[in-house]
Amino acid sequence: MKLFIASGRLRSGWRLLLHTLMVLFFTFLIGIPLTLMAGRIEEIPVQPSVQGYASLGNLWFLVSQFSFALGLTLATYLARRWLDKKSFASLGVAIDRWTMLDVIFGILIAGAMMGVIFIVELAMGWLSVEGFGWQSQAAEQLWQDVFLVAVLFILVGWTEELLSRGYQLQNLVEGLNKPAGVFLSSLIFAILHQANPSFTLSAFIGLFFAGLFFCFAYYRFGSLWVPIGLHIGWNFFEGVVFGFQVSGLDNLPKLIRQSVAGPSWITGGAFGPEAGAILGLGLLVGVALLLIYHRWRNASIG
Repeated sequence: MKLFIASGRLRSGWRLLLHTLMVLFFTFLIGIPLTLMAGRIEEIPVQPSVQGYASLGNLWFLVSQFSFALGLTLATYLARRWLDKKSFASLGVAIDRWTMLDVIFGILIAGAMMGVIFIVELAMGWLSVEGFGWQSQAAEQLWQDVFLVAVLFILVGWTEELLSRGYQLQNLVEGLNKPAGVFLSSLIFAILHQANPSFTLSAFIGLFFAGLFFCFAYYRFGSLWVPIGLHIGWNFFEGVVFGFQVSGLDNLPKLIRQSVAGPSWITGGAFGPEAGAILGLGLLVGVALLLIYHRWRNASIG
């Protein structure tokens, strides 16, 4: 029985396995009616005047992400209560007076990281600005597209951090130790992106280090709110504001339309900055800003 149960509950490896099965089950269960609804929506003719990311036919991806967010959240809540025998809030999602500020600062720090990458690539001649989104698309449609993608990235930030730095990291640390848990959760995080377009070994390495960066943020602040903000801001500023590919994804509304022509081993090429050495600079900026915010936060508490 010691192989399966310790301290009156299942060992962490079994909990992780059951949690994965629960995520798949609830996502599938919730996703069926939502997918059927999305299928009906896609049958509706879309007028040329409303073509774009926000057109009715392109809402399927948002619907699927919403069903995954619901399924993951429900599975994680039940697994935390029944399998881990701990509170859901103990994963790092307790709401306090710092919650909103942590999310906002996480978003802004990620924006600064992507801004530095953009400026350096532009200054080195590795990037050229071709125009702006409002020059080729009606402003109303552009901002509608931007809003929907922002909602999408909020869902992505919540789900990926709740899964990777929430349930997986914390159970791996409990079952093994902190270094092994950080390493394995970051490894899994990178592997989970292997289906993305233009995924390469360099992309895998970059995403692994991105996972380490999010782990650093989690342990520095003791909650998931800063990592969630970082994740939201990373995707939004990278793709929508500065016009890069977001881990290989390029079908996004862009405020800045640009093209990257520099060495792919530096810029990341078609996958985006995550697959290039330039990511290292962004991560250094991110760590420095996190430390500054953490020091200011502690001083405010004191």
